[in-house]
Amino acid sequence: MDSEEKAIIREAQRGNVLAFESLVKKYDRQVLRLAYSLLSSRQDAEDVYQEVFVRVYRKLPDFRFKSEFSTWLHRVVVNYCINHQRKAKRNLFFSLDKSLDPDSEGWKETLASNEQNPEERAVNQELACEIETALAQLSAKQKAVFVLRHFHGHKLKEIATIMQCSEGTVKNYLFRATSKMRTLLQQHALK
Repeated sequence: MDSEEKAIIREAQRGNVLAFESLVKKYDRQVLRLAYSLLSSRQDAEDVYQEVFVRVYRKLPDFRFKSEFSTWLHRVVVNYCINHQRKAKRNLFFSLDKSLDPDSEGWKETLASNEQNPEERAVNQELACEIETALAQLSAKQKAVFVLRHFHGHKLKEIATIMQCSEGTVKNYLFRATSKMRTLLQQHALK
């Protein structure tokens, strides 16, 4: 990384929007190409492209020059693409989520509505990705119990029947999954 790019990054870290725009102009094609090669969909790549630069803008003060800026930026793109693919799979698998009563207990959907501004939409998309990433770190049984309880609203007794185990076992899986999710998502709550 040359000294000119370091100076631009430092200015962007201080909140200089023109400096950040300069970084976007320099790397926008690379980001779009990488996203497209990972997702094979122009629309998905464009969505990820926007999400990546929103995230980079918010996280740029955390960049410590321990790697090349392009390396850091590409890591963000790859992570977003992986999360985007996971989310797409989840949306196919959990397509019934959209029919949940918005006033019911449990988690509310974080899908963007038409009434949200781009920043709210980006935050919601980021949260959805972080939740999906955290879910992927649960054991298969913990994840199943957690999803059945919080995404589909099943009672513990119903889950025990579905999982073919005792209610005590379901409670154990749910306790462990909830504890792990809290730990994994705690950093998001601190933002």
